[in-house]
Amino acid sequence: MANGLWIGEVPNILKDLTFAERMMIARIRHNRCVVRVSSGRAKMVANCIMFSNPTVKVYNKLPPSREEMTEVLAFIFTGSTQPTEEDFKRTPMLVRRDKVSAALDWLMLNHCDYQDLEKSTENLNLYPLAGVPVVVNYKHTNAEDTNKLAAATSVHDVELEASMEEGPCAFTVHGLTGDEFTKLSMNGLKARALRHLENQGKTLGIGHEDQPQSMYDNPQAYPQMFPWLFPYGYGGLGQPRHRRFLSEKEHKRWLLMYHDKRFQQDLYFHIVAFNHEQMKSGITGSFLMAKRQNFESISRRL
Repeated sequence: MANGLWIGEVPNILKDLTFAERMMIARIRHNRCVVRVSSGRAKMVANCIMFSNPTVKVYNKLPPSREEMTEVLAFIFTGSTQPTEEDFKRTPMLVRRDKVSAALDWLMLNHCDYQDLEKSTENLNLYPLAGVPVVVNYKHTNAEDTNKLAAATSVHDVELEASMEEGPCAFTVHGLTGDEFTKLSMNGLKARALRHLENQGKTLGIGHEDQPQSMYDNPQAYPQMFPWLFPYGYGGLGQPRHRRFLSEKEHKRWLLMYHDKRFQQDLYFHIVAFNHEQMKSGITGSFLMAKRQNFESISRRL
């Protein structure tokens, strides 16, 4: 607690939350998702692709409405047969209303960033007691189709599908990054930034009440994005007391090696952490530098 690294044990009420339930209790939303679930009769496997939001959504009232969840989540079910109620119970899109309500009640009592949160009973009652709250699109595939890529499998891999016959649906999350900028050199990034400003390009400000929400100097960002990993709201990244002693990159590495493996086993903590490192590196490399005598002329052009 004294050195800002204590995060506390995860209570049972925050364990075993599904992917959709975690999105419903997080105060900060950081992505949009397309989820594809394949079923070969009794076998299931899921794949999720995350697209970064243009803004970081900060909630003062939870859970979000069903209409807003539909905008965030796209759910596609593929298989030789239509999904059944038993299939939905195994998917990561399952939402149990009572479990979400209990998790929010616990966070409002124990998490330092949830004390001023408003729990919306109206929104909560719009969700089913147990079910998938978003629209499910179904695409028929032949029974002999496989979800494996031949070029990505081993010669010893003889299974037709990568799937589960029993228990929760196997779930893999993938993040997307901007390929447009990954291959640019430092000078190329500077030139692209200057061209954007010369063309009257817009800049984006992300607000939260009177204070800007940022991935810089914001120790409470991760505890609000991942309350099931930081159940009491402590131990966030970028604390002032860690300057010159512990970098954010080293802190993330320390969290990933935490004894209970909660950060390693989380679906997308490592993706978000790595994405933030990429964005910070790109922003740092894109600063425009000018000679002092040319500053006024450049500022007029911008």
